[in-house]
Amino acid sequence: MQTNFLSQQFNAGFLAENFTACPANATICDGTSCVLPEDTFNQTLSVVLSTVLTIMLALVMFSMGCNVEIKNFLGHIKRPWGIFVGFLCQFGIMPLTAFLLSLAFNILPIQAVVVLIMGCCPGGTASNVIAYWVDGDMDLSISMTTCSTLFAMGMMPLCLFIYTKMWTDSDAIVLPYDSIGLSLVALVVPVSFGIFVNHKWPTKAKIILKVGSIVGAVLIVLIAVVGGILYKGSWVITPKLWIIGTIFPAAGYTLGFFLARIAGLSWHRCRTVSLETGMQNTQLCSTIVQLSFTPEQLELMFTFPLIYSIFQLLFALIILGGYRLYRRYCMKTNTDVEKTAEKEDSKSSAEINGGFVSDEMK
Repeated sequence: MQTNFLSQQFNAGFLAENFTACPANATICDGTSCVLPEDTFNQTLSVVLSTVLTIMLALVMFSMGCNVEIKNFLGHIKRPWGIFVGFLCQFGIMPLTAFLLSLAFNILPIQAVVVLIMGCCPGGTASNVIAYWVDGDMDLSISMTTCSTLFAMGMMPLCLFIYTKMWTDSDAIVLPYDSIGLSLVALVVPVSFGIFVNHKWPTKAKIILKVGSIVGAVLIVLIAVVGGILYKGSWVITPKLWIIGTIFPAAGYTLGFFLARIAGLSWHRCRTVSLETGMQNTQLCSTIVQLSFTPEQLELMFTFPLIYSIFQLLFALIILGGYRLYRRYCMKTNTDVEKTAEKEDSKSSAEINGGFVSDEMK
């Protein structure tokens, strides 16, 4: 087993005066130098934080499930017009946008590949928390996140095969199907418990939801901070990747919203689809990148997933702030105005959606 060692040089005169200067855990100590085992503090810290964040995420998704009605959720699954629109955004708009941005900025092939990997990833769970705060359709949000993660097992290889052919062999990209599967389980199981609690004890579910939404907001910020601390890659990367990392999530939010509106979805569902489109599973992208490239290649683009994560969060907070200001100052009794518009929207799309009109629109 190969072990990495940290070598520390000591002053020979000082060692001659004080033989105890060599640390007790030194592997080799010849009087002039000591060889110490690699410090595993950062590795241990990473494991501990990952465990804590995973538990927190499961609790947050449990609370989000407490806002899902079984009847409405099954309605989206049986008549999946909203899910289909989200699918087009997730695996149509995002990979194509990544491809066009890579061409437009003429970045290195290895950098183009990581941008495309980000574009092909499924939606992230943070979108469910933000969707709740912007009064989105939680039934649609949860079902879209679940379905995009499930579809990613087939759509990611297909999209990468189509778009990366001009830069690299798609076979060189390692897709961690176990990580995708774990993400799916980590999403479905707590959400299912939340739906059950909402069905059995709706009053308690509302309390859990309020607490969980606050914890979820804290968790999103915490993940960004922890990612910045623990990332091993160099922050000295080409400005082009910073620019792409800024434009890409903004394009995802904007194009997702407009495609949903063109498809005839109601305003609160347009907000939901927009968030589900722009917010990607950046942790999955980081995993794929680490598995697929050499350390020399990683130096050129390893921090791009974190850059995307920062800006997707920043734009999501801007959307949230803008919506809250709009609701406070511009909705003159705007709840009624929007609900009326949503009724019209849902009826106009009922023909496309097999005649399905959600109960909340009736």
